[in-house]
Amino acid sequence: MPDPRVSREQLPIPDPQHAAATSTDVREQNPPFAPAQPVRPPEGAPNVVVVLIDDMGFGAPSAFGGPCEMPTADRLADGGLRYSRFHVTAICSPTRQSLLTGRNHHSVGMGVTTEMSSAAPGYSGIRPRSAATLAQVLRGNGYNTGAFGKWHQTPARDVSPAGPFDRWPTGEGFEKFYGFVCAEMNHWYPVLFDGTAPIEPARRPEDGYHLSEDLVDQAIDWVRTQQTLQPDTPFFAYVPFGATHAPYHVPREYREKYRGAFDHGWDRQREITLARQKELGVVPPDAELAPWAEGVPHWDELDEAERRSAASLMELYAGFAEHTDAQVGRLVDAIEETGALENTLIVYILGDNGASAEGGLGGTLNEHRFASGIPDSAAYINDHDEALGDPTTHAHYPVGWALAMNTPYQWTKQVASHFGGTRDGMVVHWPAGITERGGVRDQFHHVIDVMPTVLEAAGLPAPTTVDGVAQKPIEGTSMLYSFNGADEPDRHTLQYFEMVGHRGIYHDGWMAVTRHGVPWEMVETERRSYDDDVWELYDTSVDWTQSHDVSAEHPGKLRELQQLFLIEAAKYNVFPLDDRMTERENPREAGRLDLHGDRDTITFHGPGLRLTEETAPNVKNRSHTITAVVEVPAGGASGVLVAQGGRFGGWSLYCHEGRPSYAYNYFGLREHKVRAGAPLSEGRHEITLEFGYDGGGVGRGATVVLGVDGEKVDEGRVEATIPYYFAFDETFDLGVDRASPVTDDYAFVDNAFTGTLERVRLDLGDVWSDVASDRARTEFRAAHE
Repeated sequence: MPDPRVSREQLPIPDPQHAAATSTDVREQNPPFAPAQPVRPPEGAPNVVVVLIDDMGFGAPSAFGGPCEMPTADRLADGGLRYSRFHVTAICSPTRQSLLTGRNHHSVGMGVTTEMSSAAPGYSGIRPRSAATLAQVLRGNGYNTGAFGKWHQTPARDVSPAGPFDRWPTGEGFEKFYGFVCAEMNHWYPVLFDGTAPIEPARRPEDGYHLSEDLVDQAIDWVRTQQTLQPDTPFFAYVPFGATHAPYHVPREYREKYRGAFDHGWDRQREITLARQKELGVVPPDAELAPWAEGVPHWDELDEAERRSAASLMELYAGFAEHTDAQVGRLVDAIEETGALENTLIVYILGDNGASAEGGLGGTLNEHRFASGIPDSAAYINDHDEALGDPTTHAHYPVGWALAMNTPYQWTKQVASHFGGTRDGMVVHWPAGITERGGVRDQFHHVIDVMPTVLEAAGLPAPTTVDGVAQKPIEGTSMLYSFNGADEPDRHTLQYFEMVGHRGIYHDGWMAVTRHGVPWEMVETERRSYDDDVWELYDTSVDWTQSHDVSAEHPGKLRELQQLFLIEAAKYNVFPLDDRMTERENPREAGRLDLHGDRDTITFHGPGLRLTEETAPNVKNRSHTITAVVEVPAGGASGVLVAQGGRFGGWSLYCHEGRPSYAYNYFGLREHKVRAGAPLSEGRHEITLEFGYDGGGVGRGATVVLGVDGEKVDEGRVEATIPYYFAFDETFDLGVDRASPVTDDYAFVDNAFTGTLERVRLDLGDVWSDVASDRARTEFRAAHE
């Protein structure tokens, strides 16, 4: 039984004072000492499960009228509540940081994703210690805590064996973590962490492996063990899936179920979805479809090949969504089997932002390729139709489907000004705490409201200090009042929005917004002035979907809200605004610390090390030399010496049939190779690859020279290089090429060097700076469109 006198405002809770010794002999101690009791939460505190789906729009899941069948979301909604005006931050890391801290994203340093962070306080990518996480608070009050899935809040430079590890999940309140620490992940061949230890699954796709299933297997095992050993201790399970973010990797039967289901196109799908939403009551009867985005073709404007490729990619996405929900169902069933479901508060958030437009107008089989300005043709996508969803594809659907998946709202992920980027469905299920079944809640809420809701449900105060650090106030508003109060007035009445220059402010039903650019234009071609952005005004009390701009009718209200935005933005570290996208992935241009700093020589000893792109030596847009020292056994040696990236872009130095080789994979479109004419003999050898970058801009070509023991053995050209990022879900590997292979010269996974790799040294030349190179970016894009 927890002691009600315990103060919970300071965490960790101070140790209790024990009675003084009254005897020199323990047998005569009076009163006898009692065993120390663990910290326990208040009586009746619920278990908590927070499930987060990635890159899903309001109009995608069936629970909110969408075409993606998600029976678990339907089941939980029918037994709980649907929230029809729940909002997120328009992009990944910021939503997650806000979710777990109860504070606005800029207020906790996450104005954008970790890979795009900068030196500005609101964009540093570093959670201040004055904003403890929900996991830290619950653990400090006696909960068991575990996280399973995508973690995208650790500063990018910290994701290495050197740490520091204080902002990894296990440093942010989670006793158990199993998942990945980056933006996205290959669901067939993931690179994962168990705690802070890098691991790769022992099972493979041919064995039935899939990442979403693995994550839930781990969560179920953890819950069952916890309930077996400590059934009286509540648990907090955080399950943020990598799905449904690209790449769309899904078992074939799920894609096939939707074959032909979207041949009617995205315009008709919006109409179907809106009708279903009205039936469910998640939009009012008079809700309209918001205006279509300018520049995006309507379905009847596509030719037959374009319609086929677009429909195929949507079929794939829908299967991916349903497969993910099926895993949530397994977790819910497992909790129910333990008898714990009645007092488990489940918060199922169906999107960390709106549906993503990052696949471009036509969709893509390589998201990284499109992000660098190189689109795929419909013919190319159709030629690979049978492979969609398998390890050879990294698919993302077209913008038209993103708009349809955000029905009835306008715009998409990234666009924080409009509900298509920020409004997502949320389901809350708690049989012991919610009396209504299948209700809809229309109160305005935001992702920062989740933490205060959980704390109030558990009977816990927000701490004033954690680990001796004074805490800033939680900025969210508890939703608990609405659980059994359908008609309660809104309590969250003021909320700013901002993402890469898109801005908005909501206050008492009015909303002023300004869009800054187009989200599918990932590479900036010219600087946009914020002063040129056009502000719109909506009265959402009568215009649910932001369909009618009334700024001309109410100029005074618009000015009032613009001023309010400035006040809120200054208060929460939004300024200075930063609209850079792909180019900000370069630490030097973004202005953030790089793990290797200005070092121009880095030596790695032996095989096994695995680094993210942010913590690997940066070889892009610069000359460099790779030197590998190896020992070859009798009979020769093959396999990878060092590689970065994978089949969708990267490079590898390896031995093929005993012959030293180098491959540069340009976005999966073509491979450039050089190779020695003869295998290495037994003994010690030094293999070098000199990469002579042409210069003159980013993404330019290079001359490559392969050498063995000081002698040139081959020379070739790489006509164009990857300018910004090889891959979020691939790694820099020594002695092996993990995840997908850079080249088909060797297999998935089974490609380790069979000799002895003593060391690898990288010597780095001057980088071609991307700062102020707008013309170079424009030329690169023009040359590859």
